[in-house]
Amino acid sequence: MSATNTYSRTAMTLHWLMAALIFAAFPLGVYMSDLKFSPLKLQLVSYHKWLGVTIFLLLLVRLVWRLRHTPPALAWRIAAWQQRAAHAVHQLLYALLVAIPLSGWLMSSAKGVPVVYFGIVQLPDLVSKDKALGHLLENIHASLNYALLGLVLLHIAAALKHHFLDKDDTLARMLPLLKRRRK
Repeated sequence: MSATNTYSRTAMTLHWLMAALIFAAFPLGVYMSDLKFSPLKLQLVSYHKWLGVTIFLLLLVRLVWRLRHTPPALAWRIAAWQQRAAHAVHQLLYALLVAIPLSGWLMSSAKGVPVVYFGIVQLPDLVSKDKALGHLLENIHASLNYALLGLVLLHIAAALKHHFLDKDDTLARMLPLLKRRRK
């Protein structure tokens, strides 16, 4: 595999950093949502919001990077429908990574609970306090997160399929250690 077929270190770092943060934020969100109101729940909600804001900020960096740096092309032998599916999944992932933090921010605003990044920077409310809207946005936020979970699992399954069944370098483009093992 040529070096031009791999993602840049910056792209890989952003990808894996965001993946780690998502894998922390999702279970934290599920866990904290079932807790009764308590100091622990308030602290976990703060952590969850910090993760969400950080994911959103990293996404903005990633989108700027992506606009300025063309990703490597998929292998020519990957079927056209699979290339279209990969493109669609990536676009949906990006859309959800915008919609989820925004829905959480809107929900917090509607519930009258400010988003304070790392306990320092209070983000402005996006909507006025409205209990019914807060409940609706809570359901939307949860649904979007489960949609993200489904797409992430599909993304992982496709990467593993390419690596173990197709035995191509699709996964190795984002995991350089795999390139060395295959040689």
